[in-house]
Amino acid sequence: MIEIKDIKKSFNGTEVLKGITATFETGKTNLIIGQSGSGKTVLLKTLLGLHTQDSGSISFDGRFIKQLSSDDRRELRTEIGMVFQGSALFDSMTVEENVGFPLRMFTNSTPKQVKERVDFVIERVKLIDAHKKKPSEISGGMQKRVAIARAIVNNPKYLFCDEPNSGLDPKTSIVIDQLIHEITKEYNITTVINSHDMNSVMEIGENIIFLKNGVLAWTGNSEGIYKTNNEAVVDFVYSSNLFKKVREAYLNSLKK
Repeated sequence: MIEIKDIKKSFNGTEVLKGITATFETGKTNLIIGQSGSGKTVLLKTLLGLHTQDSGSISFDGRFIKQLSSDDRRELRTEIGMVFQGSALFDSMTVEENVGFPLRMFTNSTPKQVKERVDFVIERVKLIDAHKKKPSEISGGMQKRVAIARAIVNNPKYLFCDEPNSGLDPKTSIVIDQLIHEITKEYNITTVINSHDMNSVMEIGENIIFLKNGVLAWTGNSEGIYKTNNEAVVDFVYSSNLFKKVREAYLNSLKK
């Protein structure tokens, strides 16, 4: 579980995060959503330690970041997996080399142990006959699977995903959503996803944090999204006619 309390962050005198308090639950897919400029990316980077908050606290299972020693912070980083928006694979490395990179860099695993673990996670994300291929030789969806495999190869307690469906077609996006959801449940990970994909919100939004202008404007889950009368949420989520019709159908079903 990750808990944040009254997080504030400013850049050049402009306050981007305005006192956000939220909980990201273990074993659930926690989504951060909001319009561009809402502060969701800054919040994600602050959780990752890429930005330091001006005030407020961040704790990972009771470990408050500002109270940790340098060694303890390094230890915490080994417990974090990250899926980047563009996958961020090394072009010069094969799939198996990309996946094994965290083990070679941050652990004392033997080559045999690395190979066994890499083979396991590649199979887990259902990558077939891709071990020796370079990123340029596989599809965008397969690249995302490689990124997920690399993120979980070190058995992380916490998984962060920045726009994991960016650049993917709708069908592949659903597959990636389900894979992240399955892995979260299977390994009891605290998964935090920064997303603007409303299909992801509806499909796997177990704990949703909605930001507007740097303020936590709403929290809930995918079912709550259908029911809420929060004007900011409704305007954001139901900006398309398709989602408006889905919501109307859902609300009408409750009246029967």
